[in-house]
This record gives sequence, C-alpha cells and structure tokens, in this order.
Amino acid sequence: MAAFSLGSLQAHAALFGDDEARRAILDVRTKVDAMQQSKAETSAVLDLSNQNEQLRQEIARLNGQIEVLTNELANVQQRQKDFYTDLDNRLRKLEPQNVSVDGQDALVGQSEQRSYDDALALFKSGDYKKAGAAFNDFVQRYPQSAYAPSAQYWVGNALYAQRDYRNAISAQQSLVKKYPDNPKAADAMLNIASSYMEMKDRTAAKKTLESLVAKYPNTPAAQTAKERLTNFK
Repeated sequence: MAAFSLGSLQAHAALFGDDEARRAILDVRTKVDAMQQSKAETSAVLDLSNQNEQLRQEIARLNGQIEVLTNELANVQQRQKDFYTDLDNRLRKLEPQNVSVDGQDALVGQSEQRSYDDALALFKSGDYKKAGAAFNDFVQRYPQSAYAPSAQYWVGNALYAQRDYRNAISAQQSLVKKYPDNPKAADAMLNIASSYMEMKDRTAAKKTLESLVAKYPNTPAAQTAKERLTNFK
C-alpha cells in the first residue's frame, strides 16, 4: 500500500510538472508571437516612414521641376512679348508716315523716304552725277510720290551743276509742265533762265524770266526774276 501511494504521488508530480512546462512553453510562444507581431508592426511603421520619406523627396523634386518650368515659362513669355514688340516696331517702320512735303501733308513710305534722302545726301556731298541718277531713279520708281516734283527739280539742278545745261532745261521744263502748281515750279523756271544765260541765249533767258513773273508773281523766284530783268534793259 505504501508502495502504491508512493507511485501515485510520483505520477501526480509528473503530471503537475508537464502542465507547468506546457504553460511555460505556451507563455514563451505567446511572448515570441507578441514579439514577432511587434516586429512586424515596427517593420510596417518603418516601411511607412521610409515611404513617407521617399514621397517627401519626390514631392521636393517635383516642386523643383515646377519652379524650373515656371521660370522657363516666364522667360518664354517675356521672349514672346519682346518678339511681338520688336515685330510691331518693325511693322510700324514699314508703314507710310505722315510728313510735310512742300507745305503739304502726305503719306510717305519708309523705303521711299530713304531713297529720296539718300539721293539728296549725294547732291549735298557734291556727287552730282550719282545724285542725278538717284533722283531720276526715284522719279521712275515713285511717280506718284509727294517727293516726285522735288526729285525732278533736283535732277535738273544736278545736270546744271554738271554744266549739262540743255538737259537741265529739259528736266526743269518737265517739272513745270507736269506739276505747274507745285512750289518748285517757279524755282524750276528760274533754273531754266539761268541755263539759257549759261548758253548765251539771252533772248530765251529774258522770255523765261518774264513768263516766270507772270505765272508766279508772288514767289521769291519771281522777285529774283524781276531783279535779273533789270540787267536786260
């Protein structure tokens, strides 16, 4: 009996030891699972943090690109504005300008104005041959120009300066015939009279002066003609 009781106690003790061990194992497993769960959660948090950092860097990069593109757009818009301003200025320069020619307002194109000014500059420089050719070319190119009468007048003066009196007379007579009401007509007739005088044709010179006084009595050229006529008496 004593032996039986001892065996039962040993079996009970063995059973008790197994339960404790199982609980210990379960406890350890629980802790391990908790740690693994915590680790997983921590890893997820770290991954999320890394993703956030990557997103922050990507946003910063995109903001940088936006700033660069904004600056480029501003530069392009400024260049376009400058281009259209320059184009508008160029077009305005090509448009006819309102100028006063022989006391009358007229529209004159830029190329037309430049051609006339260049020819006049040649005359003033003393290059009468080139000046005459330039003014003659102007008359051919711009027959309806407000400068056409003046250009024809300077053709005659250029010929006179070259002592080509016969052609000078022809050029000035063309002006008087075509533009009789132009202010240059009286001066053209005075030039014709001067050319006749250089050719020693006093009769033609006197007749031209008298005609000048009769046709344009109130002009400075007529006053000069009157003074010259006194030399014929």
